[in-house]
Amino acid sequence: MNIQIINGPNLNLLGVREKSIYGDTGFETYLKELQARYPDINITYYQSNVEGELINKLHEVGFSYDGIVMNAGAYTHTSVAIADAIAGINTPVVEVHISNVYKREEFRHQSMLARNCKGVIAGFGLDSYRLAVESLLAK
Repeated sequence: MNIQIINGPNLNLLGVREKSIYGDTGFETYLKELQARYPDINITYYQSNVEGELINKLHEVGFSYDGIVMNAGAYTHTSVAIADAIAGINTPVVEVHISNVYKREEFRHQSMLARNCKGVIAGFGLDSYRLAVESLLAK
């Protein structure tokens, strides 16, 4: 089984940025833990701060991978283009957020992507990614 994790803008700063919201663990550290937990699954990781590059990655893996876990960061609330890319691929996508977006600014309460995703997981810290993987395993 192949699962692609895609992180959007500013998520390269995990462990450094706004630790009270996002924690003090970098994503690469967490990724190693996640891969160790699921040794029989190929979990790959991609991060970009550029909207078009995220869309290109969705197109690249969206017809061959078994699942995509996507944290589009702020693009979640603004990108019709990423929503359209998710709608256009065959691979199921689970939208994730580290923080509980409903406890934050009102603009974060709206997702442009959710209607095209298998589901949305928010507010469980980095464990949101594990929960997303579990949902993909359950199909």
